Amino acid sequence: MSGGALAVIGLGLMGSRMSRHLIAAGHQLRGFDPDPARMAEFEEKGGVVTTSPAEAVQGCWAALLSLPTSDVSREVCLGDDGIGGAGATGLFVYDTTTGRPGDAIEIAGSLAESGVTYSDTTVSGNSEVAEKGELVVMLGGSEDAYLKGRAIFEAIGRSHHHVGPVGTASRMKLIVNHALTIHRMALAEAIVVAELAGMDLNTTLEVLKDSLAYSKAMDVWGDRIVSGDHEHPYARLRQSHKDARLIVEHGLELGATMDLAQVARAALAEGEETGLADMDNSSVAEVVRRRAGIGRVE
Repeated sequence: MSGGALAVIGLGLMGSRMSRHLIAAGHQLRGFDPDPARMAEFEEKGGVVTTSPAEAVQGCWAALLSLPTSDVSREVCLGDDGIGGAGATGLFVYDTTTGRPGDAIEIAGSLAESGVTYSDTTVSGNSEVAEKGELVVMLGGSEDAYLKGRAIFEAIGRSHHHVGPVGTASRMKLIVNHALTIHRMALAEAIVVAELAGMDLNTTLEVLKDSLAYSKAMDVWGDRIVSGDHEHPYARLRQSHKDARLIVEHGLELGATMDLAQVARAALAEGEETGLADMDNSSVAEVVRRRAGIGRVE
């Protein structure tokens, strides 16, 4: 472990769980989140609360960011009371936020002028996976940043990968989520077809998992889709809709056909517009059920 404390900025579904593993691994944590309840929970777990990103990184060797969008990440890094103005020369910033690759490159360039090394450090997994410490970490940045950050990655995840220069981890996350978004939508549609056919849904899921159709989407969302229970989110539908917009944008910019991703994005948009925004992203199945006339969620 590198010397000094570690800042965690963003203590929501993902950030709070990563923080717990970092504390358990012996890291001294300083934290910031605009939500007082999240700050109180962080302090109760042993973290030191602060009043801004700039204050959070004081005396720290690194900062881990877990934020809703790359626009928020830009503000945390480059805005008023942000990291760039904190005088934290030599700081390493590991940003787990899912955002545009170009935003990561821009933020890295601006922070470099302040002597701060920024890496997009995206993760695969929802808050349930983060709770178990089984995230897959993908870093875009220098070899030095990757080597220095290993203690962080090993505390929060089951594996870590150096995928290239700044920006490539953001691309890799969008590629991973591209496939995963389609897998989740395909599973929802298949389960609804089985339901309409009068099949036993638990048996259907069991067979799907044992067949060539298997994907990890079935482990993560299968039981929720079968039961129709989308409360207590591990990842909110609105966040997956945001990710789907980025996925489609990313592919179209590169000249790819995005037919399947567009279908999934439209379903997520429909869900967000019809009251499912803060439910688990498995609630895309409720969109499919409603279209078939068998919706379960009021």
